[in-house]
Amino acid sequence: MSAEAPEHVDDRTLEGWIARQRWYAAKGGTPALHTIAETDGTRLVLDDAATGPVLYQVPVVAGSGGGAVDPVDATTDTDWVQQLAARIDADPSSLRPIGEVTASRVLSGEQSNTSVICDTASGDRVITKVFRVLHHGDNPDVTTQLALSAAGSSRVPTVYGAQQASWPDPGRPDGTATGHLAFAQEFLPGLEDAWRVALRDARTGTPWDEQAAALGEALAEVHRTLATALPTEPADDARRDAAIATMRGRLDAAVREAPTVEPHVDAIRAVYDRAAASHWPDLQRIHGDLHLGQVLAAPAPRGWVFLDFEGEPLRPLAERSLPDSTLRDVAGMLRSFDYVAGALAHDAEFVDAGAWAQAARQAFLDGYRRGTGDDLTDHRALLDAFELDKAVYEVVYETRNRPDWAGIPLAAVARLAADGAA
Repeated sequence: MSAEAPEHVDDRTLEGWIARQRWYAAKGGTPALHTIAETDGTRLVLDDAATGPVLYQVPVVAGSGGGAVDPVDATTDTDWVQQLAARIDADPSSLRPIGEVTASRVLSGEQSNTSVICDTASGDRVITKVFRVLHHGDNPDVTTQLALSAAGSSRVPTVYGAQQASWPDPGRPDGTATGHLAFAQEFLPGLEDAWRVALRDARTGTPWDEQAAALGEALAEVHRTLATALPTEPADDARRDAAIATMRGRLDAAVREAPTVEPHVDAIRAVYDRAAASHWPDLQRIHGDLHLGQVLAAPAPRGWVFLDFEGEPLRPLAERSLPDSTLRDVAGMLRSFDYVAGALAHDAEFVDAGAWAQAARQAFLDGYRRGTGDDLTDHRALLDAFELDKAVYEVVYETRNRPDWAGIPLAAVARLAADGAA
């Protein structure tokens, strides 16, 4: 298939096609598209959807068909993927050349982006992520992993590079927006994520003390590297107040949607008050949405490898790039261990993994403390607040999507609130 110019597919024809794509955000809506730019071998289209305007990256090549030309996703075209690889190699931020792409295939199942597995002439296998929804500003998934890889860290897949571009944006003072279009890194096939490994071991009662401790040490290593590779800043009053205000706002919203939280509100607020008054460590770049599913189990000596540094999907892109507390990542992992036990309690064959999860939580904290050299007891109030905030969010999520599972985070809310009151 030749990479024919995308302008041969008009916007009206594209509307019907884009509505059927997994990554189209306004599911069930009727797209109202207009192309705003053809930049660096791709097409940027603005959708004036009823839910709000969204800018998409839509690389298409012209397919066959009578009358209007049928669009074909260019990510399925190896010639186009080769051109993309060349643009990534040419970007000033790139660290390692991809070189010639000899074969490619789209990874199925993704919802929000499109990832392409590339075989290369050098023998390397590269996964290139094409971002579908575009925003002005640096994508933290790109900049964080670029910084880690440039620092020589093996805790992320080796980064090859990224592609940035600019496009018209009348809403900005200079009329131009700039952001990331694509990102290429090492492909690690056949590795299980930590969630699957933990579930299997918890189901059989296999202790996870060693694995959890190594995971804590690996996260500490990531945090140490990021603190030297990217800016840090003190947690001043404004930043602390904003973080606590977000927690309180999420709690108020949760009570309205999940009334089961209401009996614990006073105790939760007391935990937040203590966190607000406590000493906060310096803020820095973090993962931002960490759980066991974001970590791969690589063979020794490499060990745990972290993925997907985009941060919380519901937060604005600009906020996700701001320095934050490392304890947010620690809390996210603690909640994930709790979910292992909760998932097994809901399994067809009930397994009581409560003691397993508690031991894994403690081993993880011990490993993280050894890796940082910091005594987490000095920041216990803040860590409890972050974990409570995450659990409150989970109660709302489960109430909306899996009501039978709402008891998992609700039990954590009750426990953490009670511990905070003790």
